[in-house]
Amino acid sequence: MAQGRERDEGPHSAGGASLSVRWVQGFPKQNVHFVNDNTICYPCGNYVIFINIETKKKTVLQCSNGIVGVMATNIRCEVVAFSDRKLKPLIYIYSFPGLTRRTKLKGNILLDYTLLSFSYCGTYLASYSSLPEFELALWNWESSIILCRKSQPGMDVNQMSFNPMNWRQLCLSSPSTVSVWTIERSNQEHCFRARSVKLPLEDGSFFNETDVVFPQSLPKDLIYGPVLPLSSIAGLVGEEAETFRPKDDLYPLLHPTMHCWTPTSDLYIGCEEGHLLMINGNTLQVTVLNKIEEESPLEDRRNFISPVTLVYQKEGVLASGIDGFVYSFIIKDRSYMIEDFLEIERPVEHMAFSPNYTMLLIQTDKGSVYIYTFGKEPTLNKVLDACDGKFQAIDFITPGTQYFMTLTHSGEICVWWLEDCACVSKIYLNTLAMVLACCPSSLSAAVGTEDGSVYFISVYDKESPQVVHKAFLSESSVQHVVYDQQGIFLLVGTSEGKVFIINANSSSSFQIIGFTEVAKDILQISTVSLLETDIVKVMVLSSLPEAGRSRLEMFTLPTLLPQVSTTFADERGRLKDEIIHKYLYELEHALSSAVLGFQSNQIYGFCSQVPYICSYLLPEEEHTGIYILKPYKKVQSRQYGPGLLYLSSHGLWLITIAKCGILCIRDVYTLETFAWCRSHSHQGHGIQSMRISMDGQNILVNGRDDGTLVYLKWKRFGGHLASEILDYYQKLLISLSSAMDKENHYLSTTPKVSVDLGSDSEHTKQKASTDLSQDELVLTDVKKEIPWIQQKSQEVFVKHGAIKKEVNLFSKKRKEIKQGIKSLSKTILNMMEENDKLENIAKLDQQEFGLDLEELERLHDESQEEVAKIIKDVEMHNLAKSYLAELIKEECWNSMAVKGQALKLRKEIVEAQSGVKLIKQRHEEDDEEEEEEDKTVKYSNLPNYLLGSLSTDFGVDTSLLSSQLELHSREEKINQIILLKDIIYKVKTVFNNEFDAAYKQKEFEIARVKERNVRIREIILDLELEEAVWQPEFEDCEKPERMLVVQDEEITAHKHIKPWHKAKELMVNHEKEHWLLIQDASTRLRALMDMMGGVLEVKKEDILRMVIPQPAFMAKPDAVWTEEERKQFKDYEKKVKELNEERDKYRKSLEAELKKLQNSIQESTQAFDEHLKRLFERRVKAEMVTNQEELKISNLAFSLLLDEELSSREKFLNNYLTRKQHEKSQTSEAVRKSREDLDVYKEHYDNLLAEDKVMDRSFKKEFSEIPGHQVDILYKLFKRRPRISKQKTHSETTSVVPFGELPGSGKLNKDAFAQLMKAMDELDNISNMPEGLDPLVWNHFCMTRRAKVENEQKVKQKAADLLEMATFLQKRVEEEEKVQQEIERVFHELILLQEEKVRFQLNLTIQILLKQGQVELENFQLVLEYSDAILINKNIIEDLNSVIRTQGQKKVASMMESKDVHKRILQIEWEHKKMEMEREDLNQKAWDIQMLFFSRDRQKYLNEPNYEALISIQIGIMEQTIAVLDKTHKKNVENCKKLLKKLGKFSNQKDIANYALSCNLREELVAVSERKDICNAMGSKLTCEKIVKERYENMMQQQKLTNISKQQAEQISILQTEVERLRMKTFPALVPM
Repeated sequence: MAQGRERDEGPHSAGGASLSVRWVQGFPKQNVHFVNDNTICYPCGNYVIFINIETKKKTVLQCSNGIVGVMATNIRCEVVAFSDRKLKPLIYIYSFPGLTRRTKLKGNILLDYTLLSFSYCGTYLASYSSLPEFELALWNWESSIILCRKSQPGMDVNQMSFNPMNWRQLCLSSPSTVSVWTIERSNQEHCFRARSVKLPLEDGSFFNETDVVFPQSLPKDLIYGPVLPLSSIAGLVGEEAETFRPKDDLYPLLHPTMHCWTPTSDLYIGCEEGHLLMINGNTLQVTVLNKIEEESPLEDRRNFISPVTLVYQKEGVLASGIDGFVYSFIIKDRSYMIEDFLEIERPVEHMAFSPNYTMLLIQTDKGSVYIYTFGKEPTLNKVLDACDGKFQAIDFITPGTQYFMTLTHSGEICVWWLEDCACVSKIYLNTLAMVLACCPSSLSAAVGTEDGSVYFISVYDKESPQVVHKAFLSESSVQHVVYDQQGIFLLVGTSEGKVFIINANSSSSFQIIGFTEVAKDILQISTVSLLETDIVKVMVLSSLPEAGRSRLEMFTLPTLLPQVSTTFADERGRLKDEIIHKYLYELEHALSSAVLGFQSNQIYGFCSQVPYICSYLLPEEEHTGIYILKPYKKVQSRQYGPGLLYLSSHGLWLITIAKCGILCIRDVYTLETFAWCRSHSHQGHGIQSMRISMDGQNILVNGRDDGTLVYLKWKRFGGHLASEILDYYQKLLISLSSAMDKENHYLSTTPKVSVDLGSDSEHTKQKASTDLSQDELVLTDVKKEIPWIQQKSQEVFVKHGAIKKEVNLFSKKRKEIKQGIKSLSKTILNMMEENDKLENIAKLDQQEFGLDLEELERLHDESQEEVAKIIKDVEMHNLAKSYLAELIKEECWNSMAVKGQALKLRKEIVEAQSGVKLIKQRHEEDDEEEEEEDKTVKYSNLPNYLLGSLSTDFGVDTSLLSSQLELHSREEKINQIILLKDIIYKVKTVFNNEFDAAYKQKEFEIARVKERNVRIREIILDLELEEAVWQPEFEDCEKPERMLVVQDEEITAHKHIKPWHKAKELMVNHEKEHWLLIQDASTRLRALMDMMGGVLEVKKEDILRMVIPQPAFMAKPDAVWTEEERKQFKDYEKKVKELNEERDKYRKSLEAELKKLQNSIQESTQAFDEHLKRLFERRVKAEMVTNQEELKISNLAFSLLLDEELSSREKFLNNYLTRKQHEKSQTSEAVRKSREDLDVYKEHYDNLLAEDKVMDRSFKKEFSEIPGHQVDILYKLFKRRPRISKQKTHSETTSVVPFGELPGSGKLNKDAFAQLMKAMDELDNISNMPEGLDPLVWNHFCMTRRAKVENEQKVKQKAADLLEMATFLQKRVEEEEKVQQEIERVFHELILLQEEKVRFQLNLTIQILLKQGQVELENFQLVLEYSDAILINKNIIEDLNSVIRTQGQKKVASMMESKDVHKRILQIEWEHKKMEMEREDLNQKAWDIQMLFFSRDRQKYLNEPNYEALISIQIGIMEQTIAVLDKTHKKNVENCKKLLKKLGKFSNQKDIANYALSCNLREELVAVSERKDICNAMGSKLTCEKIVKERYENMMQQQKLTNISKQQAEQISILQTEVERLRMKTFPALVPM
């Protein structure tokens, strides 16, 4: 085992003893890797564990800096790389199997590495880190340098792998992206090039993405301007514009889960959605493979498979899902078929093939590892059987030298062999377990569970442990299980603060003696049971978090307690405090752990807040109450974080563990450390627990979160340390031997308890089924078990003695209570009957009649609280509604300068609403001030059809408006919008004023109608007509402020009237009744009301109601009447006739008055209706003007928006151009640097190639001294090269391994070169030497040949590197060209954009008013396309017509002039013929003159008018030429002088060199003469002299021929010039006319 160097900050050893790691047990949380064909490894906590598959032997490598991060292996080089998890982590490279550190890689990563991956060939390692760098780095791990790195912010990767066939390709995948990275190399320079894969949509289809930067498919809008990309519309100008997409364009893509490479450099990608993708490694083209469904699928066939891991095999891949199956995907072309390959008990998380592809490693989610071996009979072996979760507790099986036990939280108990940590047996409790402890006096163990039970397990047979007893103590969980040192008692601490004492002997059936109550938060239970005493001291540590203190509770248990337990406990099982001598202590500071010392009543505590270990002395005298302990001794622990204390079996060692992961063994007297070991780290939250065997030789340390169990062994252990504990160990074994024999014999004969346990396979299946189907629950009817503490309480009342005692003692009291209860029950029954008769609102609930006063008070308090809560909620609700109403009123009513109103006609509704609604009062006041300052209204000079609206009809000033044809700049458009808004405001204000006038008129008319209606009602009443009087009223829409006032009739709820209001109403009603009684007493008033209607004088209006009473005699027949009565009848008839006449006259007058009033009302109403109709037309026109102006504002706003979009697009293109120019500079620099490197390297290559050729040519020269036939033989041997025998792989392996032989790399080239040199050694053997050759010559030949072979290998390597550099340069050049094309494209786009911007600024959208019916067209020949039309003014047409008329008049005048000119044409033609004839005569004369002979000088003299001036100019030019020639001659002379000086110096140097050479020549001549003599003596002439003579003669002949050719060339040039001169003389001179 290789163990890393420990840190220096740990505790220092005080003695010679030291601890070392013997083995480590843990299960993989990361992927398991192959190191070679037979070894796998995985990280676990601070260690990397190696397992030999064949021998199951484990080897451990410890990380010196804490917990191991990520890990990777290189199978070819047999090295392991892993990272630590400290700040600024490192990567360590270790070789296997030696486990020696090869190198240490240090980068710039701050937090952690997340992925590591070796290349399949070469010395390359890729690392990836997430937050905060997101950096991918490529290392040369042999030289410990970073070759290249690149950061991808926000890109979180979960898998990374090299291409097995090409180390230059690297695939990185995450749940959302897949990218292929290419590593490009030029000599020693490396760089990354990343390309992302475009994944399909979730349904497997592909989405055609458009170019966001330069979209080509945008529509062209000729009316509303250019259509720009969405990024420009969004206003994005930075880098985010290149990837911006709206939410509507974002579609969910496939989510990759795993990838694997193929031998053709393709990629297979598994997706969550069940699709399988194939990606071409070069083009990154994605192909969705089609799934072939079977015709008759099985019933249990899994239709949907989401691959969790993929591994490639020939003809397809192996995939696994979460269902525990391994599937074989047989891929053909673009389709695949799924077959079941293997079934595993758990979901598979990782698979990997061995290097020789004969084994398949399968790793489950729990951490178990299976090896599937291929062959004729495939086998599946479990290499690593993982436990169900991390270890919750550990302990040695007595005496702790051979076996130990572990416990997981799920209830899995394992028995392990201590020597090699081999699992002996397992048992499952099928319940959540908490703690474990092994009994010192028997081969049994106790397990505390979360449901409050304690299971007693017999380990007498280590291979088949069994539960022998179960004790259900209480319903609270068991947190502590502790045996005393002699195994007499078992102390069980629960979460509710009870400590149960159980007899630890199995022969007593684990009798529960009793319990004692302590504080709830129990931290630790410590016991002291010495051999020489008969008592067991117990100390319980608990925390007081509120006070920041710790409490210690100590009590004593005699060893004879099991025999006399009834006297120590009461009937409920509680131990009596005074008998067990229970004392309370408190500490002023908090402790995380405390143990009770064996000697002198001393306590040792580990402080939780400060790193100190303190000892406390217990008082010798007895005390009552709480005793405060003071620290007796305090030592700094040098361990940070909360820790735990343990005592060894002999009590002289104090063992401390803490969160830092360090275990220290201290002397119990001095508290100084004499041995320590860092077994865990603080990244895994340190150590959870530890156990030491009785003899102190074995120590088990369990990690808290890292899941590792470490076995520590002493390196150097002897002297008094060993003797003390071994002596005590022997004494303890002797004292416990009899009890152990007895108890073990009883355990061997004890039958197994029928507890619901499960075997290994059953537990695994149950676990798997639970994971697969979480919703399926199996309910079993089990009889509820009663805890022991409740059974004791029930047993108390079952016993007759206790019941009789209570009856006799409280008999009288019971009778009194019963009588009182009966009377109370009768009273309550009567009250309940009365309550049933009451109304529902007055009824009380049944719970109100309870006799429990405390319960009644509680219910009353609850009801009061509920009522108060309801009242508060209602008040808050009302307050919220009021606040919301105020907000709505403020926003929608108070903030309106002019409230929205309406006016209605008499019958139909014609609304004329107010135009201005949301204008502040301040704006209105400013307008009023402006109107007062300037009452005059100015109008624009533009006509309405160009103004675009009818705003002038409302008297609005439009003089400040700009013409629609002049709005080009942004500022002009903004100003125009502001002015148009002001015009809209003024138009609305004008209409509002007219509306207010009409509103006031309606108010006046309504008031007049009301006045007339009063009289109309009187007339109708007098005439007794049944006509309805029309009364105009304002409706809510006309007076909207009435909507804000709530009327009483609108409230539907009943009003809550308070008692004093009710009393007041009763009083008012009583006073009214009293007044009526007083009124009834007035007979005079009643008579007046009955006879005269309450008035004394008859009015004119009462004539219609007046009736003359008939005489009384009219009731008799006419014949009976008297004369007097007949006279009275005539008077009666006369009065009736007069009354009727008066009544008719008055009725007619009333009817005329009624008609007049109605006509006046109708006329006024019609007049107002006509006015209101005109106002409505005015409103329609105002709305039309408002819409016209708003349309102009909308057009201007749209143009401003489009202008902003164009500016955003331009800024983006400029920024994009800047980035591309910067990229261009980088690529140009890269091209320049690559070209320079290529030139330098090419020069080196040429030199090396030349040296190789020189070596080949100079071979015979070097061996010229030996005979020629031997030289020929040696030259053949010189050209001969050894054949390197390739290692022939077995045909079976070749057929299985899909990747075959991997391509070569630098390391493989070195190996091949070393093999070549080894083969050269065989060729250099003396046995291969030709016969008759001198051995010295053979040795020289071998050295020369070896040098030639080495040089050839260098040339080959240089050639390969040169080709690679040329390829790298070509790629950089292509990148530069691509960037240049992008820049040119951006320039082109900018030019087009600027043209569009100029066209947009000049192409204005204007608004024109056209009258209907002004232009009439026949047959509706309308032109709908105006793309080539322009808008011009009418004045331009009129001006053009006037110009046309003027030009017509001019044309007529010119025609008259042409008549006069035509007359002169004939005369001119005759003169022209005459002149033609004269010209022909002159031409003939000129030809005759030209035929005369003249020299050039004469011609020049005749043709040149200023001949003398020309001669003088030529003379000046010649003088200047002579001066220049003189100057040039002087310079040439000076240069020649300088050259002569240099040549003189050079000749001197050459003379010196010649002198040196002459001296050497003499020596050489002497040597040559000697050789000549030797040759003459030998009788042969040297071949080299012949060659020299022949070469000298050839050179002389060549020089002679060269001189002859030069002379002939000069003669030919002279002859050619002479021929040219003679030829020129024969040509005639033609002088142009």
